[in-house]
Amino acid sequence: MPSASSAVSDSGRPVPSSLWRDSNFRKLWVGQTASQLGEHTGLVVLPLFAVLTLNASATQLGVLRAVGQAPILLLSLFVGAWVDRWRTRTVMVLTDAGRAVALGAAAVAGLFGWLGLPALFVIAFAIGALSVFFDVAYQASVVRLVERDQLVRGNSALEGSRSAAQIGGPALGGALVSLLSAPIAAASSALFFTLSFLSIRRIRRVESTPERLARPSWVWRRIYEGIRFVVSDSALRTVCLASAAFQFSFAAVMTVYLLFLPRELHLSGTAVGLALAATGPGALLGSMLAARLPNRFGYGPVLVAAAALGDGVFLCVPALNGSSAVTVPVLLAVSFVFGAGGQLVNVAVMAVRQTVTPDGMQGRAAATITFVGMGLSPLGSLLGGFLAEEWGLRTSLLATAAGMMLSPVVMTLSPLARLGRTLPAARNAPLTADRAEVHGSGNCPSGDVE
Repeated sequence: MPSASSAVSDSGRPVPSSLWRDSNFRKLWVGQTASQLGEHTGLVVLPLFAVLTLNASATQLGVLRAVGQAPILLLSLFVGAWVDRWRTRTVMVLTDAGRAVALGAAAVAGLFGWLGLPALFVIAFAIGALSVFFDVAYQASVVRLVERDQLVRGNSALEGSRSAAQIGGPALGGALVSLLSAPIAAASSALFFTLSFLSIRRIRRVESTPERLARPSWVWRRIYEGIRFVVSDSALRTVCLASAAFQFSFAAVMTVYLLFLPRELHLSGTAVGLALAATGPGALLGSMLAARLPNRFGYGPVLVAAAALGDGVFLCVPALNGSSAVTVPVLLAVSFVFGAGGQLVNVAVMAVRQTVTPDGMQGRAAATITFVGMGLSPLGSLLGGFLAEEWGLRTSLLATAAGMMLSPVVMTLSPLARLGRTLPAARNAPLTADRAEVHGSGNCPSGDVE
């Protein structure tokens, strides 16, 4: 059955219509925008509170960031198996509510003077865990809401909303921490998650309720099936390796970067927020280019070029000195180029992954790639803090930024670089635990059909 994102002409041919006519997609888009705005505000609020208010050391900041990223390593594979068995709308609504409560608790604790480093660690872990659920469910939900031939447009629109959040979130978080207080900044993030909750819960497209697993051991079997599927596909394997190289190095870079800006360049919290926010306009441009450039030059060349340009621009930052009139404009330019290149890569890679993956494997494929790609982020954050303590901020920033160039190198040496203007067709789904049960019983399950 065609979704609301397509129509049929008198000749019987499908006629694509605007995604914006689909009320369910609009509600997902509004909710995702609000959720991303809350997330990007929070990503600046907690580290800046630790650095500027609690005088956290480089090691402590690295630990704080690692704690927030640890759920990716600990939970991603399990979440992928669960999301494929649950309604994605339910998962997103519950995680939005949970993140709103966690940040609301942070705001209250801050107002009463209880918001120390131990509390920040707990809150960062809780928000990180809930975000893993939301992100996997959101990626699986996109495939269920739009037709496959509109995935690039749908992802471009949704990634554009993330770009808008990257524009406003860091600037708002930095300004609120600097001008008002960390509790008010945390409360603003909680309000954004509440708005996301209210929007996504209004999605009316009915998803079939998947049959619950009869035995806990089958969870491990479904995780194995997801890993096997990703490993057996050359494009998905490359995405995992390139993402792991990037995320590990980027986590180390950001730990040093958040110390380098206020302590080495002597920038205020507001200036730090503005410098980070410049990623947003660049990402917005990257989202728009992602809908055009791959069709003109091919997905492979665009992926390699965008990754090399976006990652390489960070090598300019260690050369900056002091808070001169040139420093902030250069930081804005670096963030803009990084945002454009990174977003172009994100949209193109997501389109590749969603296209080659059958519907019933979407959650597990996304979770497997997230686990491999971002699972090393906590170690990267710890490494960044360690290097900053041992080598100094400028040297460690240069070393970690150079590490980010491993990602485009991996892409260049892989079949992913040779992808043309047309995405590969979806592979046949492997025999899964659910399908094995169907073959054995002769009955059709109530969940997704792979």
